[in-house]
Amino acid sequence: MPLDARKKQILKAVVDDYIETVEPVGSKTLVNKYGLDVSSATVRNEMAELESMGYLEQPHTSAGRIPSDKGYREYVDSLMDVGTLSRDDIADIRDNIRDGVDEITLLLKRAAGVLTEKTGYTSVALTPRLNESHFRQLKMMMIEPGRVLVVVVLNAGLVKDRIARIPELIGEDQLRRIAQAIESELSGMRLDAITMVTVSTAGHKIDLPESLLNQVLYEAYVSIKQAENLELYMDGHNKLLSFPEFQDVRKARTLFDTLARDGIVAGFLNESPEMAQAHELTSEQGALAEPSDGRSPDFRIETPRRPFMIRIGQEIALEGLQECSFVTTTYRLGDRIIGRIGVVGPKRMEYGRVVSNIGFIRSAINDFGTRMVHGEGKEKTEDIEK
Repeated sequence: MPLDARKKQILKAVVDDYIETVEPVGSKTLVNKYGLDVSSATVRNEMAELESMGYLEQPHTSAGRIPSDKGYREYVDSLMDVGTLSRDDIADIRDNIRDGVDEITLLLKRAAGVLTEKTGYTSVALTPRLNESHFRQLKMMMIEPGRVLVVVVLNAGLVKDRIARIPELIGEDQLRRIAQAIESELSGMRLDAITMVTVSTAGHKIDLPESLLNQVLYEAYVSIKQAENLELYMDGHNKLLSFPEFQDVRKARTLFDTLARDGIVAGFLNESPEMAQAHELTSEQGALAEPSDGRSPDFRIETPRRPFMIRIGQEIALEGLQECSFVTTTYRLGDRIIGRIGVVGPKRMEYGRVVSNIGFIRSAINDFGTRMVHGEGKEKTEDIEK
């Protein structure tokens, strides 16, 4: 049954206090610290009811209560306060994210680093699905005979590279001509339309023995197709070790083993919208509060909140993360949702502060990333040519 106003007030106070202190919360603490206009006995009875309803738990060694996963869920869905970022925070985030950034992958890495710095939690960023992106440029640069750096440039300002092995008999000039032939023929094509046949057709205009040429064309094809792959960036792994929840060596090892498996975490973040919908906080855009004095605006998240996927404890189907929460949101390039960014931390994370920081960082990615898509990332292509 729905919680009445008093139970909501008490549950919010319990969660807020536990987030701050990491100590089970008693009725006297709530009355004295949060100015509840009821007796300690009344609060104690309400807490007992909240426990029987599944919102609170009582550790065996304490008379106080702590939030359950259900309690945290109620808190993030309807009770938490979302803060306002200061002008200084806004300026710092903007400057750190965009300084010297000219392609999307670097933008995401920078955003993940800033998110860790601002929240104190481990950040995660998932690159876009690129199968609908368009191939723009291919560079194959000799490292040494038999080893080349293959660089693929896409229309969204994304640059992917890999080291490949080719026949040692292939020289730099031949390598350059092969790359130019492929680029000339395929530039502007969608990645999902590029096949080994299209690459081979373009490359066979070069006069080389077929056995040598085919090996180079294959490596070019693999490099182009690998540009479609999702990539996961993580920053601040060690931040989790600073929290009491992860001081147990076995728990910490299991947690870090899971986080080290990028494919599993990426799959979790990239789950279908239908699966995520149950725990998505639907909302309007965040807003820049325009000040009357002409200074830089503060950033606020309007109510209802914009879409954040918050997964808590047992809602996370990853081994070792049952004491954690994930808070993520989508970002866009142009008008398409194409990736996620967020944090992982203890269940008692400061959700309101996390949401406000992720909200603004998301807006910054949308803004800077969309500009790159519309042409402001072209400098990267020119740099490669130099």
